[in-house]
Amino acid sequence: MNERDRGAGTVLALALALVVVLSCVAGALVVEGFAAAAKAARAADLAALMAADVERGLRPGQACAAAETVARLNGAALVSCEIESPGERVRVSARVPMSSGWGSAERRARAGRPP
Repeated sequence: MNERDRGAGTVLALALALVVVLSCVAGALVVEGFAAAAKAARAADLAALMAADVERGLRPGQACAAAETVARLNGAALVSCEIESPGERVRVSARVPMSSGWGSAERRARAGRPP
């Protein structure tokens, strides 16, 4: 073994370890993004269903206030609430921040009178 080659295996092992660690971090961020997107979709769906029930008169209150409460209870923030057809259909948008602080996931949902 040449004296110049001494320690080359250590540098290679450290570089490989760094690649593995960065891959794990990137994978964790991707998984967190999928989880946040699913949580935002669930919150938007449930908020839209509640707002539609209120708009149709099946529950008391105001549609968008009820949607905001449901979104908050599901760990999301209500971004928008729009009544498309009075007494029939609503559209909401909910946002869930990622715990890593690398952004947020936002999803939309519509609900209304069954066909």
